[in-house]
Amino acid sequence: MDFSELSPCRFQSFTFPNPNPPNHYSDPLRVAVLDSPVSSPQAPTMAAMLVPPGREIDWIFSTEAGHLHLLLSSFSSPPFSRLVLIGSLPSSFPKLYTRAPPLPDKDLDSIQDSLLPLLLALSPKSAFDQGHIPQVPFLSFEDDALHILPVEVLEGPSVGEMIVEDVAIQKDGSCVPEIRRRLRFKRMPNLIQTQIHLIPDLVLSACSGSGSDLLSVLKSRSFRLEPASLVQPYLAPMVAGLSLIADVAEEKVTSGIRPSCLCVGVGGGALLTCLRTQLGFDVHGLETDSVVLEVARKYFGLVEDEFLHISIGDGIELIKRYALEKEMGNKRLEKPSSSLDAIMVDLDSGDVISGVSAPPLEFIEKDVLLAVKAILCKTGVLVMNVIPPLDDGSFYRHLVSVLRNIFVELYKIDVQDNENFVIVATRSEIQVSSRESRHQFLRKLEEVVGPQLISSITKISSYKA
Repeated sequence: MDFSELSPCRFQSFTFPNPNPPNHYSDPLRVAVLDSPVSSPQAPTMAAMLVPPGREIDWIFSTEAGHLHLLLSSFSSPPFSRLVLIGSLPSSFPKLYTRAPPLPDKDLDSIQDSLLPLLLALSPKSAFDQGHIPQVPFLSFEDDALHILPVEVLEGPSVGEMIVEDVAIQKDGSCVPEIRRRLRFKRMPNLIQTQIHLIPDLVLSACSGSGSDLLSVLKSRSFRLEPASLVQPYLAPMVAGLSLIADVAEEKVTSGIRPSCLCVGVGGGALLTCLRTQLGFDVHGLETDSVVLEVARKYFGLVEDEFLHISIGDGIELIKRYALEKEMGNKRLEKPSSSLDAIMVDLDSGDVISGVSAPPLEFIEKDVLLAVKAILCKTGVLVMNVIPPLDDGSFYRHLVSVLRNIFVELYKIDVQDNENFVIVATRSEIQVSSRESRHQFLRKLEEVVGPQLISSITKISSYKA
């Protein structure tokens, strides 16, 4: 294996003797090398990362897709030219992962020092320009998972391999651990596709990150599901976007008519369940993968009834079909209703090379957005979760430009996670209710997402992010 030259997107792994056994890693080690898909005119840079003990089999660290996301999200500008992951050899999915205590500084320094000759040997020769010895920083991976218990690994016809897992996490500012169920796809393992709260039957003791009660709850599945919980950080902002049609929704509810919403992307169904049970919407969901829908029903508490329907198929193609049938006056389709109050889009691009981004570029094509507009009522809104790709801001400018040419007003809601934001596009000018005229729908909406989130909605008056 020759690593003297950079080769964009090259991914290779091999075993290498542990230069400092015995330590916290196996002998031999697994070494994985990934060259960035993004070329840089500057001198090449390389970084390394030690895989957290116990996470070796996790798709974040054992697949090219996970490795690539770690490289692209390493907050180096420009991105590192090469990222090397070093850890124990993976075996099979563990029955339970428990986060190990942090390595003592002296042990960590010893491991990193012993790996320096290997890392220098893996550095591209251009990094040694004019006799310079390159610095190879060690990046760290941190998440809030205390325990991870795999529930089931499945494979869908569209999304491929996926895993359902129960996770105990330590939230910032809280001593009591939180238990969640989440879904991840192997094609983009660093992205949590969906998650809901699990309410334990036992009262968890404060700061019991490794307490026996927490482990007992996870292993025995002694909890109940909260299928309407908006755990994903962008879901509450998406729901808050409905405040822009609060007057219309209130008028319909008062007349005995349910507001209607089309959700493109079902995932675990938390958004749909919340709209149906908490806000009284007539909800229709579009999901591309039948196995994902079965997972939502079996593991995330999604229940379909007369006011919550799901269709299987490509969301973009189905929207075009609904628009065409509406134009032709075809009444064969019972769902969705011909004039929707809201369309909510929660789709990621699935393009590993671009990192995590949303929505897919295909969705913001002019013909698709015109179809969206056609099946919205005159006061309807399009609500989209947006994750800009790692670019110079051109995606955001393009998105705003395209939406401006089709819709009347644009609004933005920040998601406080330094990654997502929500855009709301309206078919007509919005007259926002004054605080003095808070009616039943708006009060209910505030109970679900909080008044602060609703008041944070800002109108986009320029192309600036």
